[in-house]
Amino acid sequence: MEELAKRLLNGDKRACARLISKLENNEPEAIQIIKELHKYTGKAHVIGITGPPGGGKSTLTDKLVKELRKKDKKLGVIAVDPTSPFTGGSILGDRIRMSDLSTDPGVFIRSMGTRGHLGGISKATQGAIKLLDIYGADYIFIETVGVGQSEIDIVKTTDTVVMVMVPGLGDDIQAIKAGVMEIADVFAVNKSDLDGASKTALEIEMMLDFNDNKEWRPPVIQVSSLKREGIDKLLNSIIEHKNEMEQRGELRARRERNAKLEVLNLVEEKLMNMVMDVTDKEYTLKQIAKDIVEKKLDPYTARDTIIEKITK
Repeated sequence: MEELAKRLLNGDKRACARLISKLENNEPEAIQIIKELHKYTGKAHVIGITGPPGGGKSTLTDKLVKELRKKDKKLGVIAVDPTSPFTGGSILGDRIRMSDLSTDPGVFIRSMGTRGHLGGISKATQGAIKLLDIYGADYIFIETVGVGQSEIDIVKTTDTVVMVMVPGLGDDIQAIKAGVMEIADVFAVNKSDLDGASKTALEIEMMLDFNDNKEWRPPVIQVSSLKREGIDKLLNSIIEHKNEMEQRGELRARRERNAKLEVLNLVEEKLMNMVMDVTDKEYTLKQIAKDIVEKKLDPYTARDTIIEKITK
């Protein structure tokens, strides 16, 4: 463990990959190393890339990473893919689209399946961000599964959220769902070489006119990943957003808010494990459910009984 921690601090890619695997498998070594090296976190700019399916998020991330590599920056990319509810498998197609980056020594790419976790990101994502931060990444990109209405966990995890939109999604109102659209710090209208890109950008601008946040109006950048147009402009907007937040003290406030939510999630997860442990051994959920249906027990008494057993 000591050796792994030392290698991670020295920027060893294999050590980082091994620890993320351990984290995904809930092995205690990875958590112990994060505990010991947590003081080395907080240096990386964490960027979320999200948006509806088919928006070209992976290709856009690929181009942004290459642009930053020209500036000799060290990068981490976590691409989250949906996991099959039937087989537990994941296609991990994002990694295929960024395959030429995998040989770059300054880029660490990791695909993660959601493993049934809702919210658009994997349960192990926050821990992986910390490991990549300790590893020495200057920028960490988190590419989420395609968002719909509730997959907005990315805003609780990152410093800057880039919402990738494309023209011709079919239903303009569907694309501009309130909760999803409100999480964006920067809008990227991708595939801007297609018809309707200017109309999509205008619709987003019109929606932003109703935005109550006067301190930062999310810029709407038209980009084409295929033609490599607007990538530098988009990158400048992302960096400008972070600088603006730092000046206003908002970056620290955002990270504090995210840390609070992370702690609550970890406590909730731990408590749920304790509940499952108790109900597996002493007070089975199957029996509880049977008693509730047969009116021998009510759900609230069942809850109180389980909590009482945990606290003992």
